[in-house]
Amino acid sequence: MMKQYFDDMVAGIARKINDDPESRSPRKVYALEVARLGSRLYSGDGGVAWCGVTAPFDLLNAMGVTSCFVEFIGAMLAATGMADAYIDEAAHAGYAGDTCTYHRGVIGAMRMGLMPEPDFLIATSVPCTGGLAVMETIARHFKKDLFVLNVPQRETDESVKYLADQIRAMVSFVEDHTGRSLDQEKLQQAIDHTNEARALCEEAYFLARAVPSPADGRILSNFGVVMALLMGTSAGVEVARTYRDRFKEMVDSGQGGIADEKLRLLWIQNRIQFKNPLIDILEATFGASVVCEELNDITWDPIDPAAPFESMARRAISIPFNGDVNRRIAHLQKLAREYRIHGAINPCNWGCRQGTGARGLIAEGLKQIGVPVLNLEVDCIDSRNFALGQMQTRLEAFTEMLSG
Repeated sequence: MMKQYFDDMVAGIARKINDDPESRSPRKVYALEVARLGSRLYSGDGGVAWCGVTAPFDLLNAMGVTSCFVEFIGAMLAATGMADAYIDEAAHAGYAGDTCTYHRGVIGAMRMGLMPEPDFLIATSVPCTGGLAVMETIARHFKKDLFVLNVPQRETDESVKYLADQIRAMVSFVEDHTGRSLDQEKLQQAIDHTNEARALCEEAYFLARAVPSPADGRILSNFGVVMALLMGTSAGVEVARTYRDRFKEMVDSGQGGIADEKLRLLWIQNRIQFKNPLIDILEATFGASVVCEELNDITWDPIDPAAPFESMARRAISIPFNGDVNRRIAHLQKLAREYRIHGAINPCNWGCRQGTGARGLIAEGLKQIGVPVLNLEVDCIDSRNFALGQMQTRLEAFTEMLSG
C-alpha cells in the first residue's frame, strides 16, 4: 500500500515537471526526493535502517544504507488519511491513549504489516524517550539488533568525544550488519554534499527573513527536520539549491510568498500532518504568513573532514530540543527577532511531553520579547481530534489581537 503510494507520488511529480518545466518549484523538488526515499524504504531491496531523529543520516547514506526516522511514517500515514486505523490498532493492543500518535501510528502500522522490515535499527536519546521506546518495540517485533546513540545534553569537549566514540562504534555496527566497510572516498563525498547543502539552506533561511518573506505557510513545512534525511547526497544539494535560488529570485524582485503579507508567524515544533485549512485561513483571511518553523535553522558548523565524527556529534548535540528548556526558548527568541515575528503558533500535540509540557515556559519566554503565543490543543496525526470551528475561532481572535 505505502510502496504504491510513494511510487505513484514519484511518477506524478516527475510527470508534471517533465510536461511543464516551468512548474518546477522548490516544494515539488523536495516532495519528489521525499517520495523517492519512501519508495526505497518500501522497495524490499534490503539495506534499510529505522532510526532516531538525530542519527547521522549523511554517514548512513555514505555507507549505502536507506535510513529514516520512524516519525516520518507517522506523518505520511496522517497525510494520506490512513492513520486512524493504525492508531486504533495500537490502542487495541494496549498502548496508552495519552502517548504520542506519531508513535502509536507507527506501532499500529508495524503490527498490521505496513512497516518494512529493517536490517537493523539506530535509536537516539534525543529528541524524546518516547521515540527511543518505539525503536525498542520495533526491534523486538522484528527481532533485529538495535544500536543506541546516547546524545549528551550539553556540548563540552568531553561530551563531544563521548558521542563521537559512539558514532565510531555505530560505524562498526553497520559494517558488521551490511558486510561493507566505510569507504573513505564515499565518506568524503557525503561530507562535501552535506556542507554544500548546509550552506545553501543557511542562505535560503536568511533570504526567508526578508520583508515580505518569499516563504509562505507551506513551502517550508517540515523542511528542517526532513532535510536531515537527504544530507550527504546530491539530491539534498539540489533541493537546497532550488530553495535558495527561488527565494533569491523573489527577494530580488520584492515578491512575497503571499499576496499581501500583514502578519509574520513562527510555527513551533509540529505541523498538523493531515489535510486542514488553517494555513489557507491565515493567509487568505488575515494576511498572516508562517515564515519560519522552529527547526528551520542551522545550529551546527560545517562537517570537518579531518574530524567528521566529532562534527557530527556537535551537530546532534546542537538540536534545539536537546538539553534544558531555556536553551530551546533562547533559540525561539533568536528566530523571532531574526524573522521579525508578530506572533507564534504552538500546536501542542497530544501525548507529546516535550511539546505540551513546555508550552507555558515557551509562551512566557516569547512574551518577554513581545511575541504572543497561541497554544492549540490538537493531535497532529489523528484528525478525529481536530475541531475546525474551535480552531478557526481561536485563530481569528489571535490574529485580530496581533493586528490591533
